[in-house]
This record gives sequence, C-alpha cells and structure tokens, in this order.
Amino acid sequence: MTKRNLKRAAMFLAAVGASLALSPNSLSSAPATPLAPVWAAADATYRIDAGQSRFMVKAFAGGFLSAFAHDHNIAIREFSGDVRFTFGTVEPASLQLRIKSASLAVTDKVSASDRQKIEGTMRDEVLETGKYPEITFKSTGVSASKTGDGQFQARITGELTLHGVTKPMTINAELEFGASLMRARGGFSVKQSSFDIKPVSVAGGTVKVKDELKFTFDIVAKG
Repeated sequence: MTKRNLKRAAMFLAAVGASLALSPNSLSSAPATPLAPVWAAADATYRIDAGQSRFMVKAFAGGFLSAFAHDHNIAIREFSGDVRFTFGTVEPASLQLRIKSASLAVTDKVSASDRQKIEGTMRDEVLETGKYPEITFKSTGVSASKTGDGQFQARITGELTLHGVTKPMTINAELEFGASLMRARGGFSVKQSSFDIKPVSVAGGTVKVKDELKFTFDIVAKG
C-alpha cells in the first residue's frame, strides 16, 4: 500500500472512531454511576401470625369493694392483619388489624362457672358481639426512628373501630425486622365510655370494672 493510501486509511479510521464516540447508541453513552439496587426503594407486605403472637387486655377492678375483687387478664385469640413497610426506613408504612370480638377469653385461674359468667357478660353485655362481631384498626400514618440494626421505635396513628364507634388512636411500638419476619411490641389504653360501652358494675356498684382498659401486644408478622 502506498503512503498516500495509508494516509487515507488512517483518516477513514479516525472518522469512524469519532462518529462512534459521538453516537448515542455507543457504549460510551452508558451512565457513569450504577443504578440504585431494586430493594432500596421496594416495600413489602407481611401477614400477622396469630399463632406466634400475643395480644392481651387487662381490666381493672374498681368500686368501694374493689379490694375484694380481682383484675382480669383477657387474651385476644383470633386476630389477623397486614403490615406494609419500606425496607431500610420503614416509612412509608401501614397497618390493618382485624379482631374477632367473640374470641376474647379470660386467662385467670378461676372456676369454670366464673369463667363462663365473666366471658358471657363480656360478649353479650359489654362488646355485644352479635351486633359488632369485629374490632378493627386502620393506620393513617406511621413515623419511625432507627434505634439499632433492624430495630425501630414507631408511632402509629389511625382509627380504632370498637362497638360500632370509630375513634382516633395512637399506638407506640418497638419494631424488629428479621430476614422474613417482623416483630412489634407495645401497648395502648382505651376508655370503654369513649366507645359507648358501659363498664360492668355489680352489687349496686360496690364492685365494678374501671373505665380504662390496658392493651399490650407482642405480634409476629411473616413475609
């Protein structure tokens, strides 16, 4: 090849290289920084496992003869729900909880007849489970702050529907996340009168249940 032809070939190759460098379809047009991992912005839905969870209500005795009465510990046996959250930050998140009101059962060491009487009063006169078979909580907002690796302190605001009445409610909970499960521990209080429930009173009011009930929970949810 003559020197003239070599020069022409070199000029041709240089032109091709320049066009490739400027082409939007060339490899040099790829972004300089990698895309964020998919999980960084993904959310997940976990389902509450009632069999591995614990949900309790404590009713306190009051009245003139309250020293002779007993506080009662009541277990919520049947409940379900879904938890949605964002990996790494929790927020945004949501909680929906459903409780079968007829599933509440006394766990105290009492006679069979007393247990039957207490639970019958609770279902028929207090909760009126025939008219209001379900208790629900639906969150309207969740805020969380990280306290450790996979651990958060959360404030859950929402609406509690009990005995046919819906009221705003705030729940504080400690959250812990594992590979395929979430655990929430916390508690909240409810005044029966706020939900049109008249606290149980016997013996002319000398023994009665206080208006405020204390709820505690240790809930496990699985993804």
